[in-house]
Amino acid sequence: MTLVLGLAAACGGSSGGGDGGGGGTTSKGGDKGTPQVTITPANGEGKARPDKGVTVTAAGGTLGQVVVKLKGTDVPGELSDDKKTWHSTWTLRPGGNYQVSATATSPTGKSTTATSAFRASRATAATRVNNVVPSQNETVGTGMPVFIQFNKAVPEKARATIERSVEISSTTPTEGAWRWLSSGESFNGLPSLVFRPKHPWKAHQKVSLTVHYAGLPIGSDVFGDRDVTRTFKIGDSHTVNINAKTHRAVVKKNGRTIRTWGVSLGAGGDRQKDGIDHLLTTSGIHLTMDHVRLERMRPPGKKKGDPGWYDEKVPWATRISNSGEYIHQNMDDPTCLGARNCSHGCVRSPASAAQWFFHWSYRGDMVTITGTKRGLIWWNGWAYWQMSFPKWTSGSALGKPITTTPLA
Repeated sequence: MTLVLGLAAACGGSSGGGDGGGGGTTSKGGDKGTPQVTITPANGEGKARPDKGVTVTAAGGTLGQVVVKLKGTDVPGELSDDKKTWHSTWTLRPGGNYQVSATATSPTGKSTTATSAFRASRATAATRVNNVVPSQNETVGTGMPVFIQFNKAVPEKARATIERSVEISSTTPTEGAWRWLSSGESFNGLPSLVFRPKHPWKAHQKVSLTVHYAGLPIGSDVFGDRDVTRTFKIGDSHTVNINAKTHRAVVKKNGRTIRTWGVSLGAGGDRQKDGIDHLLTTSGIHLTMDHVRLERMRPPGKKKGDPGWYDEKVPWATRISNSGEYIHQNMDDPTCLGARNCSHGCVRSPASAAQWFFHWSYRGDMVTITGTKRGLIWWNGWAYWQMSFPKWTSGSALGKPITTTPLA
């Protein structure tokens, strides 16, 4: 016998939706031995809690087909080993209208089908995913981190839930870890959740990211507004080694040296109130961050008329930190290149080399600078490779590394 339920069938709570999804729709009636099917949220519910998802249970039998739809698209879920319970994999979209149909069969072959139609609560949190970096379909370097950025600080109690909600896959499974950054630690001032591999990404692969943010409990009875997805590519392995003592840059592609040139790094000699000599280039593992065809450069901590003030427009500028360091075209004494350090802290290069590097490099290429007396701080730009992996992992709300799932 098959029983299809509408609004009239409800048990264990309101079928009209007053309790936020606590009740369920349960099949009833029929012959003795007919199984019962309970669907939560109940049919007709208008304010179902998105974070509770959809649950379907069977009594007196086992579940067979369970179909949950949102705008005609199947909602994924998992059936328990005993086939008596089905639960949606992710939370629900706020304001979404859902349709559920489930069938259970008894040991004697009798069956019941139950249906439910409900709407999830529309209450969304003010905290939203502002951006994801890299960009969609971007090709990036092997050192590239993955940023999930928010428009405002994420409540501490929501962070572990958000981490669990992120699916990250790659062609080659890759171990890494998430870390929460405050707005002060972020390169652009946006609070962020950042994934960094334990070792550089293997070249020539795809990475896919989905933040199942819709319906996550973010604050008191308010929920994440929408899911966010991103797919990007890891390109060739690009590495750059720059030595302040030999005044040389050595560029490798997939482990093979393809180009070298003479450089000039920071001359030093401008220690300011913060105790930092801002004319020294930082030593450490930098990442290329962006490319600017003509960048305006001025000294930090100074104003027009101060000693050491300059205001220049410099071509072919590839940013490698947030403290004003670039690999760019030399605009001053050409005899410095390959011979001595006389820049304001950047990596001055011949025009041809700077222009070539500007077009050749990806965001996320690793640039290692050695031989200077100023160290690179881990939150300066994308200098996350300066931090040990165990310490990086300690900044995760879950406190443990993860491995990306295989991407078909």
